[in-house]
Amino acid sequence: MRKMSFADAIESALKQAMSEDPNVFLMGEDLHTFRVNILAQFGNERVQSTPISESAFLGAGVTAAMAGLRPVVEIMLIDFIGVAIDALLNHASKVYSFSGGKWNVPLVVRASCGGGYGDGGQHEQSLWGWLAHIPGLNVVVPSNPADAGQLMLSAIEADHPVIYLEHKLLADYWLDYMGTGGRENVNFDVPQAGVQGLVPEKWEPLPVGKAICLREGSDLTFISLGVSVHRCMEAAEILAKEDFSTEVIDLRWVSPLDTRTIIKSASKTKRVIVVDEDYLQFGLSGEIAAILAEENGLKCQFGRIGTETTIPYNRHMEDNILPNVKRILELARKL
Repeated sequence: MRKMSFADAIESALKQAMSEDPNVFLMGEDLHTFRVNILAQFGNERVQSTPISESAFLGAGVTAAMAGLRPVVEIMLIDFIGVAIDALLNHASKVYSFSGGKWNVPLVVRASCGGGYGDGGQHEQSLWGWLAHIPGLNVVVPSNPADAGQLMLSAIEADHPVIYLEHKLLADYWLDYMGTGGRENVNFDVPQAGVQGLVPEKWEPLPVGKAICLREGSDLTFISLGVSVHRCMEAAEILAKEDFSTEVIDLRWVSPLDTRTIIKSASKTKRVIVVDEDYLQFGLSGEIAAILAEENGLKCQFGRIGTETTIPYNRHMEDNILPNVKRILELARKL
């Protein structure tokens, strides 16, 4: 094992994949700056810095994947996927079904997501529920360096389009940026266990659609992903001092969703709280509620914490909108 940052783990996994498969290449804005180490090793042909036109280069990524390559297309912020959504909604996600399985689109769309640093509602969204809503798209959200590298390999090796989302409070190059632009004196709630951690010597892909239980418990289940996993772990430690035994499930994947692990934990604890930084309306938390409601013989209390409105720019207001330990504890004690 070796210690590595979240961002370096992703880069390490990308280098391994590119070394093993000449069809893997990167494409996106400013990659000659952001991915300079990969550029130095693999050159311009496999690290392509594009113009600022998401619809153009994501569309090119879809056709490159159909032609047999394995592109990793970077959208700087997942909020910007809106200008290029046609490539995913009407093309990448449907090619396999429309061709009767004759065509695949082994495409990875890598993008940053999440808030908590004062950049407003056009730069801090998560949107994994919206993207997972589209049949044919897989969506993965790692919470720690080991998962970040292994899940990137899983995404690259998949024969279908995968949206790979990295939370900005975990990636050190985003953390460097977030301390600039008038935010020098602002504190951010950065979970250190997510930013740095032990990783394997050689990357191996994790199973697609498989969640993991990070903490066993008997009284209550927290279900979450990304940064919010660390908020749940912190809340679970506090609840343990109050004699509550809390289980914490890291989903890893929004689509496909590990319903078996969700139902198994809910059946044991009989109380479930979903902590989801994405929007509550018509999203992941509602889908999990439906899964539990439809499971024959399962009765459990259910609660959820998520983003209920447009994320405000003001940091104090933002802290009240996004999931945090205080909100988690209040709902857990109530449940």
